[in-house]
Amino acid sequence: MCGIAGAVGTADATSWVASLVRAQHHRGPDAHDARVFDDGRVALGHDRLRIVGLDPGDDGLHSTPDQRFHLVMNGEVYNHPELRSELAAHHRFRTGTDTEVVLAAWARWGPACLDRLVGMFAVLVWDAHQQVLHGARDRFGVKPLHHHRTADGGVVVASEVAALLAAGVDATPDEARWSAYLASGDQDGGLATFWSGIAAVGAGERVEWHLGGHTRTVRWYDLVERVGPELDDRPDPVVDEEVAGLLGEVVSLRFRSDVPVGVALSGGLDSSTLLGLLDDLPGTPPRAAAFTFTTGHPAYDEDDQVVGLLAGGAHELHRCRLDWQDVPELAADVHAHLRQPYGGVPTLAYARLFEQARALGVPVVLDGQGLDEAWAGYDYHAAAAREGATAGPSPVVQGAGAGALRPDCLLEGFRALAASPPDEVGLPDRLRRLQLRDLRRTKLPRALRYNDGVSMRSSVELREPFLDHRLVELALRQPPHRTVGDGEGKALIRRLTPRWRPAGAPPVAAKRAVQTPQREWLRGPLAPWADQRIGAALDRWGGRWLDADAVQTAWTAFRAGDGDNAHFVWQWISLGLEAEHPRPRPAAQGGG
Repeated sequence: MCGIAGAVGTADATSWVASLVRAQHHRGPDAHDARVFDDGRVALGHDRLRIVGLDPGDDGLHSTPDQRFHLVMNGEVYNHPELRSELAAHHRFRTGTDTEVVLAAWARWGPACLDRLVGMFAVLVWDAHQQVLHGARDRFGVKPLHHHRTADGGVVVASEVAALLAAGVDATPDEARWSAYLASGDQDGGLATFWSGIAAVGAGERVEWHLGGHTRTVRWYDLVERVGPELDDRPDPVVDEEVAGLLGEVVSLRFRSDVPVGVALSGGLDSSTLLGLLDDLPGTPPRAAAFTFTTGHPAYDEDDQVVGLLAGGAHELHRCRLDWQDVPELAADVHAHLRQPYGGVPTLAYARLFEQARALGVPVVLDGQGLDEAWAGYDYHAAAAREGATAGPSPVVQGAGAGALRPDCLLEGFRALAASPPDEVGLPDRLRRLQLRDLRRTKLPRALRYNDGVSMRSSVELREPFLDHRLVELALRQPPHRTVGDGEGKALIRRLTPRWRPAGAPPVAAKRAVQTPQREWLRGPLAPWADQRIGAALDRWGGRWLDADAVQTAWTAFRAGDGDNAHFVWQWISLGLEAEHPRPRPAAQGGG
């Protein structure tokens, strides 16, 4: 199941869930189901992408034999075979799905079962005895879950923000979130979204929505508590072997699938490590299709490095080309699926990759997300270790440098609504607090939102082995010499990667924040398109949020060659894409 929906305590539960399931068909095109409980006041639904358990008889919503618990799940639980064996004495399994394993675990252990799950997931569980709908999200929020309080006091829940808007939630912008995005680049405001009245279930949190209207939130996973304040003082060889063994395990687990699995590659360290681990798996390594995106621009494409990585291997390379002519239509379509800002042309290139994977019959793709955040791979991590408490604040927009943002183009009152991301607390040293902020507040939440949106848009499940919670926890316990080393991040990973790197492979490509010619295209062939989008943004928000004269001046200067960063231009394009998004006629909530 890859799109889930629920409603509790509203008279329109049936129509709400029907609308949400319909709006999320792209997340799970293989089967759709919805059921109603408690005289129509509660409903659950899902859209299924068949990954584990391919029998059509496995498609329906899962319920315990006594009809107490009813569950829908988005994502994958990779240790489901081990849990199935443990639960076999307590549950008669009817399907081969991991979803039924989670249902059996919930019936056996209650919400405490979440801590036993290794994977990425968002679940909705209706407890008919207690009259409560549980919504829970995995430890790092890989899989999304959003909710809205209806006019009659009920709650509706869905995987996607866009689904809630399509089902009838008013598209009223949260001005504080938009201000923070435009002023500082901060895209993820904790539980807030870019739309008033739509909130996210937090990563590692569980929410109880009681039929009587009461709501309770429980944090079931806390990274700080799991890591603790003490650093890992074991000898380097001991830690090296533990990390190497765990890296192999997390990649092996992500190849548990009943459908083909592919790998997204670049020329960088993360991709090199992932591919090497794949080829090092015990037995006959899986033949995984490899995907890399290209733009035809030699300054950005990493085709040579990827080809070198695959030389002599069994993996077939598929180049996923994005040309500037593709951007206008693709940008509007991706925006329609996310209904929140995304990362510009690089995100569109990734969207093209997932389109091709799906077209070639590969509905599961692995990538290397997570190593930078957990193992201190950004430049400011090294500065924090070197300068300690005197280090300046880390940027919200990685690699942006000066000129990435133009808060001076915002009206003063609107700009004042923005709040800076709070500093993390709970660990004693600045370096690890920055890693925590990347993982819990800035870098990772943003990337996961982009990645889920563009992969599920093409009905592809994206798996990220380096975000296995055991590996992340281990990383956060390491002293600086194993993370930033002598000034270059991911030091321990760099030390291990040669074990798996194929002989004759080219050197690892230098880390780059941008891998597409976004700046060149927006100054060149895409300038007329960008100008129209910026005009649409000014038509809607000029004089309210944006200083129209300042925006036009900055845009003209950028087109003339001023500055080397296009981030602020894409921000205005994002506003234009939203301004141009079709506005539905007022309708009864729930699509009625």
